[in-house]
Amino acid sequence: MTLLEPLAGTVPAEFQKLDDRFAGIRGDARLERLWTGGRWAEGPVYSPAGRYLLWSDIPNNRILRWDETSYQVSVFREPAGNTNGHTLDQQGRLVSCEHGNRRVTRTEHDGSVTVLADGYDGGRLNSPNDVVVRPDGSVWFTDPAYGIDSDYEGHKGEIEVGGCHVYRIGPDGALSIVADDFNRPNGLAFSNDGSLLYVTDTEEATIRVFTVDGDKLTGGDLFAECGNGAFDGIRLDSEGRVWGAAADGVHIYHPDGTLLGKLLVPETVSNLCFGGAKRNRLFFTATTSVYSLFTTVNGGRQPYDHQ
Repeated sequence: MTLLEPLAGTVPAEFQKLDDRFAGIRGDARLERLWTGGRWAEGPVYSPAGRYLLWSDIPNNRILRWDETSYQVSVFREPAGNTNGHTLDQQGRLVSCEHGNRRVTRTEHDGSVTVLADGYDGGRLNSPNDVVVRPDGSVWFTDPAYGIDSDYEGHKGEIEVGGCHVYRIGPDGALSIVADDFNRPNGLAFSNDGSLLYVTDTEEATIRVFTVDGDKLTGGDLFAECGNGAFDGIRLDSEGRVWGAAADGVHIYHPDGTLLGKLLVPETVSNLCFGGAKRNRLFFTATTSVYSLFTTVNGGRQPYDHQ
């Protein structure tokens, strides 16, 4: 195991209140920079069983691992298929989006890798970007073209599936398109009861919200527009607030779509997740670095939670 340089210092944590309902949302006075030295850090996922954080360093084609008990950083997988987003399924297995291999995979408990999806209707997927698992075991992911636009985050190639879509993999393994009217779908997250799906469109700098109707989506109304840069990854807290990665930090929205406030960050934030023993530690990837912050809120429900 190759150990990398761990804790890289702290920076001030600045919360910006924009609505009175932001009251009570706060955290430590300083952000911990857990590690720095990446090219484009993405896809953080926290393992409660292992007490570690995984994330992707996409252009450097590796997945890195931070140990919560020792603060040690090591290489989890290299090469890694220019992996981007990750999540855990109901059994705590790692589900990953691989730009370079144009597929979605699951890492089994024995370390072997199972391909969940790599093509649709005779064509290869573009470059799966982010992924979430619904409590029924279905896997939902976005498939923009960032990994085939150039060789920087994958391998330059052509779109073979007619566009950039949102997909669902059913518990039976069947792959279907659930939304086909996006420009560049990116981050996605379910509401805590699984009835709503929020999806960002980075090209349009928006978040849209859908009603989940079994294996289909309805609606798709505009939920929020980004006021600084564009949205990337999103997560929900236990109160249903939406936390979105943006150019100036993390934007926090009330379930009614009102921007409540921001956590300002010195690098462009790409993605985030909640973790720690009480799920009150916010982890986020931002350009070259990985940060964390203990907060007064808790992360939302996860597929591996006891039903």
